[in-house]
Amino acid sequence: MKVEIGPDGHVLGADDLGRLLRIEPALVLGLMQSGAITSQFETGIGADAGRFRLTFWHGQMRVRLTCDADGTVLSHVRTDTRRGAAP
Repeated sequence: MKVEIGPDGHVLGADDLGRLLRIEPALVLGLMQSGAITSQFETGIGADAGRFRLTFWHGQMRVRLTCDADGTVLSHVRTDTRRGAAP
C-alpha cells in the first residue's frame, strides 16, 4: 500500500481507505466531502524524521498509517473506539 504524494498533498486511494475503514470504496469520496471521514497529517521529527503519519476517522473507526518519505506504508493500525469493541 502506498500514499501518493503530489502538489495537492498526500492521497490514499479510495479502495485502500475503504478497506481499512470497512466501508465501500465508492462511498469514500462523498463521505470525505460531507465531513463524515476526517483526517490528520503529521510529519515525523527526531527519530521519526523522514516519515509521516496519516490518521483517518469515520464514526467510531480510526485508522493510522505510518509511512516513509516516498509514501510507502510501513505500518497501519485500525482501532474501533467503541467500548469493548474488537479491533
